[in-house]
Amino acid sequence: MIDKWFSLQGMQRGEVGPHAGKRTIDTVRALMEHPAFNLRNPNRARSLIFSFCSGNPAQFHAQDGSGYRFWADQVLALDAINPQVAARLARVMDRWQKYELALRDRMRAELERVAASATLSRDVREIVGKALAA
Repeated sequence: MIDKWFSLQGMQRGEVGPHAGKRTIDTVRALMEHPAFNLRNPNRARSLIFSFCSGNPAQFHAQDGSGYRFWADQVLALDAINPQVAARLARVMDRWQKYELALRDRMRAELERVAASATLSRDVREIVGKALAA
């Protein structure tokens, strides 16, 4: 049940409910500090982080690029813990070239930041490399 709750929080539109006036990404970051959340638990990571990155396009594709920065931070953090989960999250950006130019530039910058990591796993490196080469 807690995974479902985390998932719903990640998909909030932002300006509704008890978090009115707060961006969803701020709520997601705060929930990552919740006692029931643990990045090492793949189900918890998927329920909160994946629901935001893949289930909340309006908030994830914010014009300021904050969703993409969050994505990159989480891919890098997860890669150190569980490369398979990180690789699955990396796939969120594999169609970055289909977006408008301003978003594409921000997406590419974060893909490049992930690709530049010296400790990147082979799984994530492959997915990010293919996305950048496309």
